[in-house]
Amino acid sequence: MSVSGQKRATTGKKAAKELRKEGLVPCNLYGEKKDGKGLPEALSFAIPAAQLRRVVYSPDVYVVNLTIDGEAHKAVMKEIQFHPTTDAVLHIDFFEVNETKPITIGIPVKLVGHAQGVRDGGRLSQAVRLLNVTAPYKQIPEVLEIDVTELKLGKAIKVAELNFDGLQIATPAQVVVCSVKATRASRSAAAAGEEAAAE
Repeated sequence: MSVSGQKRATTGKKAAKELRKEGLVPCNLYGEKKDGKGLPEALSFAIPAAQLRRVVYSPDVYVVNLTIDGEAHKAVMKEIQFHPTTDAVLHIDFFEVNETKPITIGIPVKLVGHAQGVRDGGRLSQAVRLLNVTAPYKQIPEVLEIDVTELKLGKAIKVAELNFDGLQIATPAQVVVCSVKATRASRSAAAAGEEAAAE
C-alpha cells in the first residue's frame, strides 16, 4: 500500500495535538545512515488519518510505500500508539527497509489441515496469532502456514519445531503455537475405550 505525507516543521506534544485536530497522525521514520548519507536519526512527518486506516487495520500488509514531500521510502510499521478509549491512531513509528537488510516483523499464523486430536474428539486451540521472523522483506510471506494434521490429543506445536525456508524465527523457541486440548466428549470416549480394552 502507498501513503503520502509531509514533513513536520515542529515536534513535541503541543504540535502533535494540533496535527491531530487537523486530521493528521504524527509519525517518525527511522533508518540507518550510510557513509554519512541517508536518513537522519528520525524523520518527523504527518499522514492524513484517513490514509492510515487501511494500512493499520489490514493484517496482511507489512511493507508500506511512503512518499514524504515527494521522497519515496519503503518502510514497515514498528510501533503504533492508539488512544486508550477511542482506539484512534495517535502516533506511528516506521522503519525504512531495503532489499538486502533483514528486518524482524510479526507475520500472521494460519493453521491448515484437520488435526488427528480433533478427529479424536479434542479441541484445537491457537495460542499465538503472530510469529516474529527475520529476513529481507522480499522473502517474508504474508502468512505462515502450519500443518496440524498429525497433531494428536493432548499434544502441542512449539516454535522450536517449526522451520520456514529463508526465514529465521525470532519468537522464543519454547512458545506454544497451538495445541489440541481434551474435551468432555474425548475424555468419555477414552474412558469407554479403556473399559472395552479391559473387557
